[in-house]
Amino acid sequence: MSAIPMTYVHPLATDVDGSADLLGAKAHGLLVLRRLGLPVPPGFVIDTRAGRAFLKDGRFPEALDAELASAVRGLEAATGRRLGDRDRPLAVSVRSGAAVSMPGMMSTILNLGLAPTGAEDTMGQLRTAVETVFSSWRTPRATSYRELHGIPHDLGTAVIVQAMVFGNRDRHSGSGVAFSRDPDTGKQTPYGDVLFGRQGDDVVSGESTTRPLAELAHRAPAVWGDLRAALHRIEQHHRDACHVEFTFDSGQLWLLQVRAGGLTGRAAIRVAVDLADEHLIDRRTALRRVSPHHLRLAHTPHIPSDGGFDILARGRAASPGVATGRIAVTADRAVRMAADGPVILVRPTTSPLDLPGLAAATGTITSRGGPTSHAAIVARAMGKPAVVGATALTVDPMTRCVRAGDRVLPEGTVLTLDGSSGEIMLGDPGTVTATTDAHLHRLLDWADTISGDRSQRSDEQRLTDAQAVVAGAGHATRRTSSPSSAPSMPALPPGKTTGSTGWGPDLG
Repeated sequence: MSAIPMTYVHPLATDVDGSADLLGAKAHGLLVLRRLGLPVPPGFVIDTRAGRAFLKDGRFPEALDAELASAVRGLEAATGRRLGDRDRPLAVSVRSGAAVSMPGMMSTILNLGLAPTGAEDTMGQLRTAVETVFSSWRTPRATSYRELHGIPHDLGTAVIVQAMVFGNRDRHSGSGVAFSRDPDTGKQTPYGDVLFGRQGDDVVSGESTTRPLAELAHRAPAVWGDLRAALHRIEQHHRDACHVEFTFDSGQLWLLQVRAGGLTGRAAIRVAVDLADEHLIDRRTALRRVSPHHLRLAHTPHIPSDGGFDILARGRAASPGVATGRIAVTADRAVRMAADGPVILVRPTTSPLDLPGLAAATGTITSRGGPTSHAAIVARAMGKPAVVGATALTVDPMTRCVRAGDRVLPEGTVLTLDGSSGEIMLGDPGTVTATTDAHLHRLLDWADTISGDRSQRSDEQRLTDAQAVVAGAGHATRRTSSPSSAPSMPALPPGKTTGSTGWGPDLG
């Protein structure tokens, strides 16, 4: 891509090698997609060393300006467009990409160069955009997120610059998020959201009503076929469930990001067992894929089926489980009210600024958005129940109330949400504990076989006993050989396992 030696800047090309620690998880994932022959917009990544140097010194490291200019020239050659040109302008996105995913916590700049002001001015805008993304590592919300998830503060972020693709170009365009398997149940069927004629940030913001991913089959069958083939290829490569951010521009599919599946506890268990049955992984790997946290989530309670409850509204199930608490209509109020007992955060939509309230609340309801909106993603990552797209609800932060038709519910009213059915009801109907499913039973039977212990113990103990045996065998194997293993997915927050965290488009 360049005629000068490149220290900090790396093209998104198949021959580029580098760890997620160096390139960031997002760029690392994009390089894997390129090697698989999947469609990724051309671009380049400025690595985490440059990000750390900028944060330390307050300026670009020496030679980065020259490398950036050279990388832009390479991108212009690849696209046949020029940054700042009035006739064929090159529009780019500038996004963060830390070694550990931090969804929505850092800055994203889209459409830079779309309104050209001359090459020199536009290049200055690009430089400022890169500085903005580097600096966003230290924003309060990013700092809070790292503290919440135990992510070190000294990692810094990479910056990815890519040619823009447009989901709003015409009626044959759109954007979405696609999971290779259902993140709530683990069923082997593509799942997600799509917006026709819109950009990716419209999907995750929750401001727009998304459509089920399967509508692609009827409205854009060629894109649907390409997307399903891509999901299958990624799964076969990583030997794990995955999800992607995608855009289709005039009928052409483009993949913008890939991550591990963002699965609930019960789904993570089913996927691990199914992948073993499909011979993509062995049973020991399946046991390593499931954490004690997954087991706790798998025993998610549900509302009794005998009915008779005051159903206030129905939305889209976004994260399983039942939550009961008092209505809080802002994140700040949720934090304050949570000191006196459980609260339900009820918002039109959520954004990264709402993270403290999402963490404080026992459950979340939004009146807009879909299962891949910010609220849904964060709820699944935190293991908290959520219902989104409850369009019958109107949230009024000024008067601190929620309206459902003619009913007015002041802040503090007790609500219950069922994140598996999408139902929202007044009061506390109580819950019953979920029964053990067949996939969990099989997984724990494998655990007992490997540990050699079939005594009466808790499910968590049965799992951890088997994992200790697997870990010991793994250490012994590494001392005597170089074992093959599945290629790694982009890095997850410390304490998380593959399939236990969430993601959404344009989030970081």
